[in-house]
Amino acid sequence: MNSTEVSYFTLAAYFHTGVFKYLFFMIVMFLYLLIICANVLLIVVICQNRSLHEPMYLFLCSLFVNELYGSTGLFPFLLVQILSDIHTVSVPFCFLQIFCFYSYACIEFFNLAIMSYDRYLAICYPLQYNIHMTHSRITVLIALTWSYASILCMAPIALIAPLQLCGNILNKVYCDNYYIVKLACVNTTVNNIYGLVATSLTILCAVILILYTYIKILKVCFSGCKQTRQKAISTCTPHLASLLNFSFGAFFEILQSRFNMSNVPNKLRIFLSLYWLTCQPLFNPLLYGLNMSRELANDAGV
Repeated sequence: MNSTEVSYFTLAAYFHTGVFKYLFFMIVMFLYLLIICANVLLIVVICQNRSLHEPMYLFLCSLFVNELYGSTGLFPFLLVQILSDIHTVSVPFCFLQIFCFYSYACIEFFNLAIMSYDRYLAICYPLQYNIHMTHSRITVLIALTWSYASILCMAPIALIAPLQLCGNILNKVYCDNYYIVKLACVNTTVNNIYGLVATSLTILCAVILILYTYIKILKVCFSGCKQTRQKAISTCTPHLASLLNFSFGAFFEILQSRFNMSNVPNKLRIFLSLYWLTCQPLFNPLLYGLNMSRELANDAGV
């Protein structure tokens, strides 16, 4: 049957929780409210405090906005599914959710790559930093990050929309492009090639930029004074921690999408599926919020 004839997908990874579904609902609701409050608070602090109107914090604003965007694509949907006994999702909403998650992941990765470049300029070329990182260049970099990620993630939707499907059951707790491709009754070589090339190029380009900048930063740290090393550690540690946390979650998501993970317990697979969409929006505000409060305290002479 053609995908246009499928009116909904069934999400088969949910398990029966009985009366505990209300407890799970409250926990997920609390996490979502916490994400919203934490990220919005930091955005407001950066916007209101003129001492934070620096390139690093403007990139952080973009990062926090993306956390709100990605978590909003998941949590309201997840809350409805927890309370529901029939775990179905309409085809248009499923495609919208795929676009939301894929673009969120791309923006997150691109944003972290640009932030590593920003730290490289600040540490390796402090005197020329303001020349290279002007407000117009920051605006262009953020705009390119969001627009390129959006365009890149429209293609998978365009490729899966006309596919003929032999079923409508997805073994996930949310919609996933690759799981829909696996339901196809027709040749999906184009889908697989695009997914492989787009993912590889996106990761490769970002990783090359990140590795290059950190190699240069390490060289400056080893050859520089104690003050330079302290500055590098204080500014790069949160970024590295955020990058490793996101990469860990994304790696396991790609791993279980591309390979047979039937030997892994279902509850663990659900946890790993949700990790990269829930932990990062919680982790970043805490990590950067603590770093930001320390910077503000130092500026105030506390």
